[in-house]
Amino acid sequence: MSMFIGEALAGDGNEIAHIDLLIGSKDGPVGNAFANALARQSEGHTNLLAVLTPNLAVKPATVMVTKVTIKGMKQAVQMFGPAQAAVAKAVSDSVADGVIPKDQAEDLVIVCGVFIHPEADDDKKIYDYNHEATKMAIANAMKNSPSADEMLAGAESAAHPFRGF
Repeated sequence: MSMFIGEALAGDGNEIAHIDLLIGSKDGPVGNAFANALARQSEGHTNLLAVLTPNLAVKPATVMVTKVTIKGMKQAVQMFGPAQAAVAKAVSDSVADGVIPKDQAEDLVIVCGVFIHPEADDDKKIYDYNHEATKMAIANAMKNSPSADEMLAGAESAAHPFRGF
């Protein structure tokens, strides 16, 4: 398969983490999306590589895409600080745990959409929730979860937390 798709939500309050991601080969559609995400930056949407520390990027190479327009340094530091560290650690953990096969880590790339609420304040929660959500999203993607049957079975009882009613 050339594309794996994952989603996960973790945490609560303004620090809630919502991750949407694509995993796929460098030479497929996810590779194209990865390159475009790095090459096509726009004001308030500064995409960045996930790194464990400066000069130590994760494998599979992962580009983080903000899902909320960054309007100030506080939000920028949250994206380039706790969120970046969390996503990077989740990717590293996923390779270490065998969720992403180590022998494929050089050939795959990840495009990871990250939501940080503009009123988020607690960097530790931003880290913890984004780490948890990213690990879940990667696991969901790699096992193609939910299946169509799981989706249909849960559709009637689903209660979306942000639907407003």
